[in-house]
Amino acid sequence: MKILFLSKYPRLGASSRLRTFQFQSSWNTIGCDTKVQSFFNEKYLNQIYAHQKPNSSNVFLCYLKRFFQLLTIWKYDIVWIEKEVFPYLPSYAEWILNKIGVGYIVDYDDAVFHNYDKHPWPLVRSWMGNKIDWVMRNSKLTIVGNSYLEQRAIAAGSKNILKLPTVVESGKYTKKSIDPNVQPVTVGWMGSPTTVKYLKALLPLLEDLQKEVPFKLLVANGQKSIDFDGNYECLRWSEESEVSIIHQMDVGIMPLPDDDWEKGKCSYKLIQYMACGLPVVASPVGMNAEVVDHGINGFLAKSQEEWKHYLSKLILDASLRMEMGDRGYEKAHAYYTLDRNFELMKELIFEKDLVASQLSINQSTSSPHLPR
Repeated sequence: MKILFLSKYPRLGASSRLRTFQFQSSWNTIGCDTKVQSFFNEKYLNQIYAHQKPNSSNVFLCYLKRFFQLLTIWKYDIVWIEKEVFPYLPSYAEWILNKIGVGYIVDYDDAVFHNYDKHPWPLVRSWMGNKIDWVMRNSKLTIVGNSYLEQRAIAAGSKNILKLPTVVESGKYTKKSIDPNVQPVTVGWMGSPTTVKYLKALLPLLEDLQKEVPFKLLVANGQKSIDFDGNYECLRWSEESEVSIIHQMDVGIMPLPDDDWEKGKCSYKLIQYMACGLPVVASPVGMNAEVVDHGINGFLAKSQEEWKHYLSKLILDASLRMEMGDRGYEKAHAYYTLDRNFELMKELIFEKDLVASQLSINQSTSSPHLPR
């Protein structure tokens, strides 16, 4: 079986690394011949992460490269698309794949449909507001990372839907050794340069809290410093160091605003923290409310007062941190692992033949709704 993965980013991009690249060795172990073709390149990502305007010539080359990638689809049994073939263009490529009988699987871990249906330009909303709905509806399988995306796929009329969270590799995410007497307690946040805005909104509260309860703030996302008047440390993130960075934390946080885009996020930070045995505090937005069992493996903070209250409880109570961290570790390694996701994909796509049969020109396109 030959599979072409059309990812949005190279491995440097978190979405593509976690939804596409980290599964490649698993596909290979069952005899699949896979190839990943990214749309954007590292030059584009580095400019985005540096908050620079992407070079227009480079972006044009990315579109041109994707066009030539599509000329090779005849070599593959399955075409696996991450989000869309061409960002900010109509779904002509997906339409062609559907019409010529190749078919495709599509995967979402973000609410990219809001790039179109909530775009500030009326022309984009009217012309492409339902683009992603069309792509979902005409796919042979729509994979989604959470319930918000799943509901959109259902509303779009997707024939087959599989909900798979963004997950960690169990063997890599080891449990942190807890020191109950550690001082100061470290409250940590890890993310990309594009998501640090969520942490920045919480910084004034954390500054006030440090005046009442001593703790250290650890930030890992590549910045050398942040605008924070208190005890903090910034570490440079890398794929190789992310687990060791989490092991330097005692509490993990994930603040989010209650907006439509954020409802589509897959709570990966929380899963990472929990997979290392940390208790968490998070905003009750989207999938956060599914991952965090309030009062069991962490807390869901609805207001600034609750953020202060729950963080103070965890900072001051070592036994509570250990108890919640243990429960979070158990949940993360039971439900949010690469092995579990891969087994579900392999079974539903190949062994039960619910989707593989549709990815042939001569097969019927009717199929039952996949269990979720």
